[in-house]
Amino acid sequence: MNYLSKSENRITDIPTIKIRPNKTQPRRIFDEDKLRDLAKSIEENGILQPLTVRRVSQAEYEIIAGERRLRAAVLAGYTRVPCIVIKCNDRESAVLALLENLQRCDLGIFEEARGISKLIRRYGITQEQAALKLGKSQSTIANKLRLLNLTYDEQDWIVQAGLSERHARALLKIYDQELRKEALSKIIAENLNVAQSEQLIENMLYSCALPEKKKGRQKIVIKDIRIFINTINKAVETMKQAGIDAVCKKRDSGDYIEYTLKIPKTTTERSA
Repeated sequence: MNYLSKSENRITDIPTIKIRPNKTQPRRIFDEDKLRDLAKSIEENGILQPLTVRRVSQAEYEIIAGERRLRAAVLAGYTRVPCIVIKCNDRESAVLALLENLQRCDLGIFEEARGISKLIRRYGITQEQAALKLGKSQSTIANKLRLLNLTYDEQDWIVQAGLSERHARALLKIYDQELRKEALSKIIAENLNVAQSEQLIENMLYSCALPEKKKGRQKIVIKDIRIFINTINKAVETMKQAGIDAVCKKRDSGDYIEYTLKIPKTTTERSA
């Protein structure tokens, strides 16, 4: 990415009809009331911060940063807006558009996750590369992408109820969609905070082990894999309490959970 030459690197008024939205813009929801407020401010004070754009043809520019300002300026009756033009390719434009929104800290949690996902899929980069470009850890990127495992309906409920990313991440502990919707409904109806939501989810998970009689025998039906994970953790803890130096490493890739368990041989076993 480069700014234009010194003679070109200046604020330029560009007709609004020549500026198109960024196709990789992560924001999908523009609050109409806030846009009208911004339009009134622009009417009174003008556009204080120029838009950042790139030239995509002789007659067209693409927004990199400032789509809200452009929309509000059009509402305010502006036909031209001040812009700074930079040179960058499609990938750099997508990264900068996402960064601009992340730095403003007003992207929705799912808009942010979808923006990161689109960046990775469109340009074939890894989570590690995305993390480096966005100034975040790989685990943070992985956790944000996992939010997209929630259904669109669940995402919409979470946004409409004003729940936090921590609420959403807590719900991901439930793999069964029907049970997850039940938990989400209770969280919203009872206005539960994060700690209360996590406790509700833990209680629901443990109550999922239900006896089912089949052919004269009782069969245990487990509705969520979380119970097995807790069993592994308790087994490792029991071994440590018994003096066995067991080491268990957990890796969450998003699609599956991988455990590596190392149990040292006893002195008796080694000498046998």
